[in-house]
Amino acid sequence: MNMDSVGQDINLNSPNKGLLSDFMTDVPVDPGVTARTPAVEGLTEAEEEELRAELAKVEEEIVTLRQVLAAKERHCGELKRRLGLSTLVGLKQNLSRSWHDVQVSNAYKKTQETLSQAGQKTSAALSTMGSAISRKLGDMRNSATFKSFEDRVGTIKSKVVGGRENGSASLPSPTGGGDQPQPGPAPF
Repeated sequence: MNMDSVGQDINLNSPNKGLLSDFMTDVPVDPGVTARTPAVEGLTEAEEEELRAELAKVEEEIVTLRQVLAAKERHCGELKRRLGLSTLVGLKQNLSRSWHDVQVSNAYKKTQETLSQAGQKTSAALSTMGSAISRKLGDMRNSATFKSFEDRVGTIKSKVVGGRENGSASLPSPTGGGDQPQPGPAPF
């Protein structure tokens, strides 16, 4: 393939599918630059010429492959557009495929296994700690100090609740009068 065919049509059963647009501007191949570089020691002039010819051929193939790839991508995009497949659907499929690839990777499996074991150990440790706290609270509740405090709270509670059940006579009135009628609302 000669360099004149760079902008030529690559037939993919559609007109103009192989034309390169201006966005395909990579480092240009300049045979004059590569021909003037000094030879590597140990190569004969014939070997160097052969390598340079092969390099030029490979670079030309790279340009051709880029053209073909660009044409295929345009064709693929056109087919997707005609089928009504949006970019969002393609992105979703790519993300789904990538996530699946991550999930089946060895690194993900090892990490998942490690985190699962860590979670189990943490759960066991929290359970043990909860049991220990519960046991300590039970021991504290059975202590003499707590019993004494509980008895005092119970006595106060029975006095307050008992006073309400027996009537308001045993409790002091907030207004200071026993059975006297309450005055009207206080002016503010």
